[in-house]
Amino acid sequence: MTETMDPQTLAEASAAALWQDDQTTQKLGMTLERIAPGEAVMTMTLTGQMTNGHGTAHGGYLFTLADSAFAFACNSYGQVTVAQHCSVTYIAPGALGDRLTAHARELSRQGRSGIYDVTITREDGTVIAEFRGHSRSINRSFLSAEGSGAQTNREETQ
Repeated sequence: MTETMDPQTLAEASAAALWQDDQTTQKLGMTLERIAPGEAVMTMTLTGQMTNGHGTAHGGYLFTLADSAFAFACNSYGQVTVAQHCSVTYIAPGALGDRLTAHARELSRQGRSGIYDVTITREDGTVIAEFRGHSRSINRSFLSAEGSGAQTNREETQ
């Protein structure tokens, strides 16, 4: 089925299937603003529960936002793809109420491996974090033959 879809339709179908079971992204109030082959844009508003003892954005929530955008970007080809390695550099603080945007872009995709950069910005355009994710595709289609939902197997991702 995925071979007959144009790349944008495949990216949208993959995102819909991934979104369906992504409880973390949904419960944190993230929104998928844009999806394209190898690219995703997600937004999230920083709540009081997402701030640390300094009153700024907790790094774990920034990492999670970037990781979610990375996941949608690298899973946009219809094949189950997982994180192999990720790192983040925090550049400026986020504050309570900030609307953050994470823009994930594919840098390289060769064989089963990919490299993606994610930039997180505040509404004023200030870059607050840079994230790099290395992905690894597993031998599994993301969409079922009927096009409904993700197919995952815990043992294959470990």
